[in-house]
Amino acid sequence: MSLPALGVVLLDQISKRIIVHALDVHETVRVIPGFFDLVHVRNRGMAFGLLNRPGIDFTFYILVATTIGVVLFMLYWFTRLEREDGRIMFGMSLIIGGAVGNLIDRLYLKEVVDFLDFYIGPYHWPAFNLADSAISVGALWLAFNIIFLQPSRDQSRQSSQRKNR
Repeated sequence: MSLPALGVVLLDQISKRIIVHALDVHETVRVIPGFFDLVHVRNRGMAFGLLNRPGIDFTFYILVATTIGVVLFMLYWFTRLEREDGRIMFGMSLIIGGAVGNLIDRLYLKEVVDFLDFYIGPYHWPAFNLADSAISVGALWLAFNIIFLQPSRDQSRQSSQRKNR
């Protein structure tokens, strides 16, 4: 596992342990009134609370198996990248670290601890954690680099190959 991935896992797990010990489940601490609270909620499902219902045990196994499969696939892809693909490696590291952080919760607690609650007035974004943030930022980083920056690297390779002829 890379340094950014390890950093994400450590920060995610430390922040979740602090929340678990500092706040009771469903307790809220107002940080920026009308915009941001720290909360302690549990999510048995996926992102945005999808499939977050008690009594659906097969969801736990599906999510664990899917997460392990995705992490293994990304680790395989990671090992196939060249050294020049540092931007791609960074994005993948964030995703892998986030997935592992949430997987640890799921295996240890059978649910994921979420604690960041952003909102404007009555409109709340679903609570999330640092692992979720790393996955989202990593996915956006990857998409941006693959769509906008990757072609220029391929063109520079072609230019250098033409010069070597």
